[in-house]
Amino acid sequence: MKAYQYKVNGVDYEVEIAQVEGKIAKVNVNGIPFEIEMQKPINAAKHPALAAARVQSPVVAPAAAPAAAPAAAPAAKPAPQPAAQPAAPAGAGNALKAPLPGTVIDVKVQVGQQVNVGDTVLVLEAMKMQNNIESEYAGQVTSVLVKQGDTVMEGAVLITIG
Repeated sequence: MKAYQYKVNGVDYEVEIAQVEGKIAKVNVNGIPFEIEMQKPINAAKHPALAAARVQSPVVAPAAAPAAAPAAAPAAKPAPQPAAQPAAPAGAGNALKAPLPGTVIDVKVQVGQQVNVGDTVLVLEAMKMQNNIESEYAGQVTSVLVKQGDTVMEGAVLITIG
């Protein structure tokens, strides 16, 4: 896996290239997995790091593993609710995705918490406006993949609800 650090408009991004298959690349941006479509196939002579990711793709296949690691730490916090965890495995369920790129201002739920459709689960700032992100599903929060201050892209998985 090849890692790069970028600064865009004053925001730092750590980008890891996990796998490349044809025009689809699996990357992690600040620990959040994405699949991106490249406009042209890569030229191995100009981009040997990307070509190496293509060759090593069977070894690096579990791209979801880094996203599961942040979910494990919050699961340990709610000690008063140990019976809630066996109901849904960590990270299992419906993914609540970012409707637009922005910065997470406030996370209003924790792993194990019950939510209903329409409950505000987090606040996302985009273009100097605060947007309440509401649950599209009813159930138990099985993972929270972001924290306050994280920058997310449109379509990034924020929370999973089982």
